Amino acid sequence: MSITPPRDPRRLGERTRLVHAGRDPSRQHGFVNTPIYRGSTVLYESYDALQHRRSEYTYGTAGTPTTRALEQAWTDLAGASGTVLTPSGLAAVTVGLLACLKAGDHLLVTDSAYRPTRAFCDGFLARFGVETTYYDPTIGAGIAELMRPNTAAVLTEAPGSQSFEMQDIPAIAEVAHARGACVLMDNTWATPLLFPPHERGVDIAIEAGTKYLSGGSDLLLGLTSANARYWPALQRTFALFAMCAGPEDVFLALRGLRTLPLRLAEHGRQALAMAQWLQQRPEVLRVLHPALPEDPGHAIWARDFTGASGLFSVILKPCPEAAVAAMLDGLDLFGMGFSWGGFESLVIPFDCRAYRSATAWAPGGPGLRFHIGLEDLDDLKRDLDAGFARLRAAM
Repeated sequence: MSITPPRDPRRLGERTRLVHAGRDPSRQHGFVNTPIYRGSTVLYESYDALQHRRSEYTYGTAGTPTTRALEQAWTDLAGASGTVLTPSGLAAVTVGLLACLKAGDHLLVTDSAYRPTRAFCDGFLARFGVETTYYDPTIGAGIAELMRPNTAAVLTEAPGSQSFEMQDIPAIAEVAHARGACVLMDNTWATPLLFPPHERGVDIAIEAGTKYLSGGSDLLLGLTSANARYWPALQRTFALFAMCAGPEDVFLALRGLRTLPLRLAEHGRQALAMAQWLQQRPEVLRVLHPALPEDPGHAIWARDFTGASGLFSVILKPCPEAAVAAMLDGLDLFGMGFSWGGFESLVIPFDCRAYRSATAWAPGGPGLRFHIGLEDLDDLKRDLDAGFARLRAAM
């Protein structure tokens, strides 16, 4: 039996491709996984090889067999021309933006963007002469009205990481490309498994591998992929910053890649069931989940996405902060923490008012963002049921 991976991945199903992508046991003495390569110095075979960099690997910051394995696998999954790995999701955002912006440029950013992304735009980019304008995430093709002669890029995120507005990415991309602008997208919620970014018109796609690719809440990683037009610029920008991911984190991400489709499907199934249960709760005003038919963005989600992940939000009916604290402080199975995508369930309170500028956030009650993990769903419901009882008692 051959241990060499299949030669034509285009003929394979997605799950099969992810099991085999980025690994070649024949080059690793038959071992299934690419090992962790730690190192800075690479030795060359000759003077000529050193002078002309005639080597597959040249220096630690330029990549190792471990990083190359994940880069190649993710490039295949995303339908990209190339991928770079960074030490965090925010680093993936920044290297993507810096690849397509220069002093004097204008940037359009969705008002629902990840808050640290806003901080980078309003802080770092502003210092270097890039002006950022925030736009209503539901604007669609109407974004044409905000385009300027110097608009170089449009940053999208679908759905919003707390408020869950859907964006019409193909419509935005059509307008942006007609004006010569780059389209970037934070695709962490869906991953390329549920939303193929480059196929939908995205030039530079950003993922926080910290989330679902990890699956274990135990690593920090970012992945930025680009199409043929923007891959050279992304590659150059990454090389200038040498923003390298740690070898152990890359190895863990490669391991997580093999089971990503199964885990993501289960997260999505459990989250949708929990969202439907929460819709029936008397304490809940509404649920923000694009896979629900009642959601304002459902039609776009149904058209462009092939599934949903485990993250969504709810808006509670008006209640005092002390009641929300009583609910959350007594939870046994839901942790409170600023991430998601791992095997465990999480919840955080949120309020977007302080970091919205193009739209008004007035949901009508306190917001809670849930990540539904892989626990037994009935146990999670009992935990929340007891939490709602504490909320009512504190009102």
